[in-house]
Amino acid sequence: MSIRTERVASMLQREIAEILRHDFASEIQHMITVTGVRVTNDLGIAYIYVSVFGDDDINKQDALDELKSLSVRVRKTLAGIIRHQLKGVPELRFFLDDSLAEAARLEELFGKIHSHDEPSASDV
Repeated sequence: MSIRTERVASMLQREIAEILRHDFASEIQHMITVTGVRVTNDLGIAYIYVSVFGDDDINKQDALDELKSLSVRVRKTLAGIIRHQLKGVPELRFFLDDSLAEAARLEELFGKIHSHDEPSASDV
């Protein structure tokens, strides 16, 4: 990403998180965190990654569906906030960020490998 797209992505992450927390808190039934934003080079599409508090995959999918249904309204609210900073407001596409779950899974695997490779007292 270029410096410009990184700056726009950072601004969008901040603003969208704030919009979801203040303007749409009553409509979103789940605890959601905006973990990252990627923007295309032409600034036409913003990929918004969110994490949902809880372990239940059904709840996470429900939260993602809520966000997708609100995306047009979130974009309109965003347009009012960033109208002096960007010519156009990118299309918003929401995705679940499962990097924390994946990191926990990898950590568990590494722990199993490490415990399997440790020499026992009888081997020394």
